[in-house]
Amino acid sequence: MFYYLLKYVLLGPLLRLVFRPRIEGLKHVPSSGAAIVAGNHLSFSDHFLMPAVLKRRITFLAKAEYFTGPGLKGRLTAFFFHSAGQIPVDRSGKEAGQAAIREGLGVLSKGELLGIYPEGTRSHDGRLYKGKVGVAVMALKAGVPVVPCAMIGTFEAQPPGRKIPRVHPVVIRFGEPLDFSRYQGMENEKAVLRAVTDEIMYAILSLSEQEYVDEYAADVKAAEEKRKAEEKRRAPRMPLR
Repeated sequence: MFYYLLKYVLLGPLLRLVFRPRIEGLKHVPSSGAAIVAGNHLSFSDHFLMPAVLKRRITFLAKAEYFTGPGLKGRLTAFFFHSAGQIPVDRSGKEAGQAAIREGLGVLSKGELLGIYPEGTRSHDGRLYKGKVGVAVMALKAGVPVVPCAMIGTFEAQPPGRKIPRVHPVVIRFGEPLDFSRYQGMENEKAVLRAVTDEIMYAILSLSEQEYVDEYAADVKAAEEKRKAEEKRRAPRMPLR
């Protein structure tokens, strides 16, 4: 109930008023039945802008950290994300990927829409990164279509580290559903999972026109943070006067 109150009365109208998003290809999102909407992930705002423009409820897999903050603020944030249709997924440890897949398949088994960001994390520089194969596993196991989606302009509106979004034109573009029924029963073959994931990422890339990086975003981000820390450690210190 709170999901629809948030969508149609509280947050949705505000987001549409501030960002005035241009929606393209909404007809490609199935009006009923299970499907995966796979998009690029440029901004914290993505979690709310896409649901605000869809005609159906969509459930996203979100990192567990959004649900575990301390104190009253943390509890309110957790309540907000739960109410907005987000499912917490622990991304640490070896079982993290399997947990996300189980949660996602649970949503699809109910005939609902599942939202997922195949990159696994927000892009820290606006580029599109290599997708993780979890989206392919869920698409093949559930036997559902994948609708590619491109968020355009949200990185400029709310880049990493910016708490309050700035007003900036936003385009939300949906592509034609991708059918992977030809791979039925092959969800355990690594080469197939990689091929399906790459096809999904190429469809997103065609819609978003981003620069593509054939590496995982988390790995690139970690390498850059390590490099910056090393440069800071080696930087000469100003002498005390």
